[in-house]
Amino acid sequence: MSEHEWDGTRPIGPSRPLPPPPQGPRSRPQARGRSFPATLGLTVLNAVLPGTAFLAAGRRRLGALVLVSFLALVGGAAWLATTGQRTAARVLVDPTALVWVFGGVLVLGLLWVLVVVAGYRVLLPARTSRGKHLLGGLLVAALVAGIAYPVVTAGQVALAQRGLIDGVFADRESATVTDTDDPFGDQERVNVLLLGGDGGEGREGVRTDTVIVASVDTRTGDTTLFSLPRNLQDLPFPADSPLAEVYPDGFEGANESDSLLNAVYRTGPAWYPDILGPTDDPGADFLKLGVGEALGLDIHYFVLVNLDGFARLVDALGGITVDVNYYVPINGITGQELPDDYIEPGPAQHMDGWTALQFARGRYGLTDYDRMDRQRCTIDAIIDAADPVTLLERYQELAATTRDIVSTDIPRSALDDFVDLAFLVKDAEVRSVVFDNTVIDPAYPDYDRMRAVVDDAITPAPADDDAADGTPTPSPTPAPGSATPAPGEPADDPVAATDVADACAYDPVRAAEARAAGEPPNQAD
Repeated sequence: MSEHEWDGTRPIGPSRPLPPPPQGPRSRPQARGRSFPATLGLTVLNAVLPGTAFLAAGRRRLGALVLVSFLALVGGAAWLATTGQRTAARVLVDPTALVWVFGGVLVLGLLWVLVVVAGYRVLLPARTSRGKHLLGGLLVAALVAGIAYPVVTAGQVALAQRGLIDGVFADRESATVTDTDDPFGDQERVNVLLLGGDGGEGREGVRTDTVIVASVDTRTGDTTLFSLPRNLQDLPFPADSPLAEVYPDGFEGANESDSLLNAVYRTGPAWYPDILGPTDDPGADFLKLGVGEALGLDIHYFVLVNLDGFARLVDALGGITVDVNYYVPINGITGQELPDDYIEPGPAQHMDGWTALQFARGRYGLTDYDRMDRQRCTIDAIIDAADPVTLLERYQELAATTRDIVSTDIPRSALDDFVDLAFLVKDAEVRSVVFDNTVIDPAYPDYDRMRAVVDDAITPAPADDDAADGTPTPSPTPAPGSATPAPGEPADDPVAATDVADACAYDPVRAAEARAAGEPPNQAD
């Protein structure tokens, strides 16, 4: 037979190599030996450390690229939260940057979801039952939802922050602020007027019962707070101001009540609405000029917090906790109307918005200085309540409420400078001078003395070279023009600025004395 003849069983002739067996899909080279539980575990790990699923599936280049990118983002976030806090703060006050943040958060969220879904698919074994497919799909959906929540929350916070900046720091007309590219310039100090407006339902207009000037050293951040009483009279105005022409002897209203410091914001513009020229907040400009003249300072900006809406802010935080050392009246007018009720003394009292407002506002039978202390304690309690988790969960509501109750003439162009200043103030010394009735007589204030006190408080102390040589340092001299006070009159001794102490701690002795007195004292007569 020839070499191609057939012998009935197999061809006779030279042997030929058999073709290799068909190869399976090459897309999942390691999937065949991986169990379904391992796939689920690696999918969860991939959601926490994006890229690990691709590494486990043999896609080393793609996995390394995704993982390194993720770790770089984590490193950048850690830097912003630590040494890069100033950069982060500048982004938070830049509306344009916040739009980019919002877009970036959405893009990163979509990429994260894509990595989780794609990672699950490359890990999934070739032969997987329908039930396991369903279980895997539920796990992936849960992971996607877990990613979506922080992404959506971060996006909402970015938009809410942008709305807050646009609402509070809108470019408004002001008679006392000139918007420039270099707001602080070569100023050694920046002086900000802090106002607490007691307006709201049942009240005619806004009375600024809290008047504080924060004077900040732009080089060191050292800050001195000057608190003025609400019943200060004869507020002066600069000689070159048109207000000095209509108030040559200081601010004066139709009656004594309308002539006090807390009435300037409302009464002044009502009588002379256009005297300062175009401005969106004439009351604040009146106060900036008057308070600045009274203290011998140039007041650069103001911030007004209106108590109308304050209760909503506290409720948005879930309430605040304060210590109460004496009976605090709810409503009431001394000599005319008894309080509706009292907040009793006690430690760590949790208050809703309405109660917190009464705590900050109550004055029946008490002094203005008692109320000023409680208002500061209320602010401290709000800061304590504003923990990061609460802020993130309720930021939209908080931002909306803040827009309603806060107004200022600080321009957006100054926000970067204020960010830098805030970081200095955070680690600097904060001192306080209170112009109470031991320093001045509010009805007949000595403004020359007040200016001398302010000058002493903000002037840096000279180097103590004499003390080093053993020579005694002379005692400070009284303010020019001061005289020995009569009994009951304010002293003319030099007034030292003191460190801001915590006047908000629970005082069990004072609280016990208040309780021992029984019912709150009736001072209506």
